[in-house]
Formats: sequence, structure tokens, C-alpha cells
Amino acid sequence: MINRLTEAISMALREEFGSGCKIHREEKRQELEEPCFFIFCISPESRRHFGKRYFRKAQFCLHYFPRDGLHANEECHAAAERLFACLEYLTMDGDPVMGTGMHYEVDDGILHFFVNYDMFAYRAEAPAPEMEEMKIKGLAERRCDGKEKGL
Repeated sequence: MINRLTEAISMALREEFGSGCKIHREEKRQELEEPCFFIFCISPESRRHFGKRYFRKAQFCLHYFPRDGLHANEECHAAAERLFACLEYLTMDGDPVMGTGMHYEVDDGILHFFVNYDMFAYRAEAPAPEMEEMKIKGLAERRCDGKEKGL
């Protein structure tokens, strides 16, 4: 689920910010091309509910490194406003997923944007094998035409 959500976030970022903004799923310390995003899932949770239902919570943090070092705070605030809109609803496996608890901080010229994606998941079991043939014996036997004949 986390990898599929990360992919959905990447697609939403690509649509909003275009190909000029790099998107990384793993932190890269060297040769950083700005502007760019890093996507981290920081605290996934899973709680069991009735039957095979599980409530999954996934909090993501997106780091945005702005292009302009002189106006980094302005660029971070502008990027955050765009993130509020583009991360509100994602499409994952053809279904909409709503982002909640969105907030951000700008620290040392880097945007830290937080969003939660909470949803129910179902654990599918392998289907039981089908029965091949079954014979039933009783006092009366039913013929194909629906009439009974005695045994």
C-alpha cells in the first residue's frame, strides 16, 4: 500500500509541477538538482477491525528544495499552496483517496509538507477449491423429468 501511495503522490506532483521538478523516493545527498521533492512515509499504522478489514494510516512528509536560494521562503509557501490542492485527492488503483491533516513548516529554506492518507484495506484469502462431484443417497431418487421413483 505504501509503495502504491508513493506512486500516486509522485503522479500528482508530476501533473502539478511538471517535468522540470525532480521527484525522489529515496533521499539523495549529492548532486541535488533543484527544485526537487523527496517523498517519505514517516509513520504507517495498521489496526485490525471486524473480519478481514484493517484500518491503515499513512503519514507522508514531502521535502521541497526550492530553486531560488534568495527567495526560498516565498517559493516554499507558494509550493505549499499548490500541494494543498494537488494532494487533496489522489487516484490509487483507479479509486480516489483523500488526503487529510495537511500542514507544513518551512525550516532553513526547505519546505516540510505533511499529509495523511487513511483507508480501510481488506485482506483477501485464497479461494477454497471447488467440489468436483457429489452424490446424494436418500429414500427416493429424483429422475431428470422431476418424477420420483422408489428405491
